[in-house]
Amino acid sequence: MPLEIVTVPCLSDNYAYVVKGPEGVILIDAPEATPIEAALDARGWSLDAILITHHHHDHVEGIKPLRDRYGCTVIGPRAEAAKIDGLDQLVAGGDEFSVAGVGVHVIDVPGHTLGHIAFYMPQAQAAFTADSLMALGCGRLFEGDAEMMWASMQRLMALPSDTMICSGHEYTSANARFALTIEPENAELKSRCDAIAKARTEGRATASCALSEELATNPFLRPDSPEIRERLGLTEATDAVVFAEIRARKDRF
Repeated sequence: MPLEIVTVPCLSDNYAYVVKGPEGVILIDAPEATPIEAALDARGWSLDAILITHHHHDHVEGIKPLRDRYGCTVIGPRAEAAKIDGLDQLVAGGDEFSVAGVGVHVIDVPGHTLGHIAFYMPQAQAAFTADSLMALGCGRLFEGDAEMMWASMQRLMALPSDTMICSGHEYTSANARFALTIEPENAELKSRCDAIAKARTEGRATASCALSEELATNPFLRPDSPEIRERLGLTEATDAVVFAEIRARKDRF
């Protein structure tokens, strides 16, 4: 049975995720402490571990107050250890570990930052991808390049198709508007965009979605689409080149 996952809105558009394991509670990313503490308090939960995906301030600012209150272990990317205060355990792609009774697989997903990692939890049927693969999008390339990010996308695309992709920001509405400029005749995309608009009107989060739906609708995972290639004038290009063009267009959108 999938584990309980609680989505916690933080800051202006961030999300943290709380996972209730059989032996404790795990937090993925710590944008700010107050809403996370409120979510834990409302359920009578403590906090056993924080998993950090990358060094950007809007994913780490809550580490110290949460660590001070709960005495939790903080696990994060080895490649960014010098940029993140308070890490107790360092991990990198290919590592596997267990915390709170939950098995965790680490996936290297550089591009947004050079040391960005994602956490895949088979028991939860979820991957926590933060600012790498996002709902209908992917993270901006602040430190890496398009080829690096495309390789990261391919690693995530190889996960089981029923994996829930839990990303780090409520960017989905803007991503949807852009996606329609890239593949406007995609019926599944149009249907998803309508569902996103309705969800946001109702105040529901839209940053989590099954990988199968991302594969069918997210233009950053679809550089092999004949419609996209023809629309971009890149019918003979490699997938990496098409991906790079999509990312460049999103930067200008």
